[in-house]
Amino acid sequence: MWKDIGYREMGKIRPNSFSSRIKSNRISNLQLSNNKDIVSPHRGSINSLQVDLTEGRYLLSGASDASAAVFDIQRATNYEGDGLIAKHKCLFSVDKQHQKGHKYAISSAIWYPVDTGLFVTGSYDHHIKVWDTNTTQVVMNFKMPGKVYRTAMSTVATSHMLIAAGTEDVQVRLCDISSGAFAHTLSGHRDGVMTVEWATSSEWVLITGGCDGAIRFWDIRRAGCFLVLDQSQSQLGQRPPVLARSAANKVSVSKSLSAGQNLLVKSRVPQKKYANGHGMKQSTIGRMPSKGSARQRLHPGMLSIQDRATAHYGAVTGLKVTDDGMYLLSAGSDSRIKLWDLESGYNTLVNFGKVHLQASKAIQLAVSQDSAQVFVPCMAVVKAFDIWSGKMSLTFRGHYESVNCCWFSSQDQELYTGGNDRQILVWSPSKTITDDTNERQAKDEDSWSD
Repeated sequence: MWKDIGYREMGKIRPNSFSSRIKSNRISNLQLSNNKDIVSPHRGSINSLQVDLTEGRYLLSGASDASAAVFDIQRATNYEGDGLIAKHKCLFSVDKQHQKGHKYAISSAIWYPVDTGLFVTGSYDHHIKVWDTNTTQVVMNFKMPGKVYRTAMSTVATSHMLIAAGTEDVQVRLCDISSGAFAHTLSGHRDGVMTVEWATSSEWVLITGGCDGAIRFWDIRRAGCFLVLDQSQSQLGQRPPVLARSAANKVSVSKSLSAGQNLLVKSRVPQKKYANGHGMKQSTIGRMPSKGSARQRLHPGMLSIQDRATAHYGAVTGLKVTDDGMYLLSAGSDSRIKLWDLESGYNTLVNFGKVHLQASKAIQLAVSQDSAQVFVPCMAVVKAFDIWSGKMSLTFRGHYESVNCCWFSSQDQELYTGGNDRQILVWSPSKTITDDTNERQAKDEDSWSD
């Protein structure tokens, strides 16, 4: 770290690069926090965690005792142990005793993306409720056809206020907060939808994972899904950066010019070869011949072969899109974690090994801000994997029972985990730059005294 600080002082490292290196170093030193304690009011397993996306200050939790709670993770309620341990008690909670509270387990609790004034809860009682944070009252209620497994709202949306809901019903439902009604439904899965995730590159693209082992991509403005991931279609590893690809294209164009090829007004960039061995990219829109020479274009979800494609041999229990919107991580009841390239829709074949994952309920994955680490609840522990190599880098042991959810706070480089032991644990960097500075000064003083 001191080498990087020296390079930054000399101007050899740019500010953004220096910041990313410091954050990566903090993430690699995560351990169970000794000075920050979340006092959980829940009497059931913690199923969902999320820190608000606007201030990065308020932690929302949902539990199987039908309760939801909000914590201020920046300002402690009180201190213990001579002021060394900060206790964070919930600011407020809602449970079964509330007049309009949920009756059964809360499976999902999320913040309204652009304001902490609202939060959304989904429950096994077949209801999705929108709460006013200031009054702790329900301002909107959606009745679903079955148990709600997961809810999600787009973090980049500017044209809609839709809640995507995955339930035990085969259809994905979109609830519109602005109108208080259902926008429409998305049909294609053959079994319940365990998890839903909005793309970070477009406000119109929704990704769903079902108990049928399928991961489907939807453009909510159109009928039918436009892509079904197939684990048999693969490519090796990470695709090259955009600058490297553009440079390669320029080199290939210059070679073709020197060879004396006939190029018309505009030079043609050589087409990239894909796994099918042809120069043309496999289109995500299927084509079927009809009578005569005309061809009819159909969605892959309507083609029998692609419609039955699976991403996992079992239910898809977790989905997480990287912050750059280029890759998708998925977890399944087949105890496998997979990394998908969203540009091609191919499995990158990164080997994360076989891990023990829960199969009966959805799990919540977390990704570091630089999209280099993925945190996965693996029964009673949380494991951190390098996204590009698949190697396990860290193991977090602290829960007494299975872990259901985790959330990574990019603001403080802290990890929050919740499990069946009813506890919310905080994992913080073991050392900060201040600590290293003090140690360095102490060593310098000792050397001068000698």
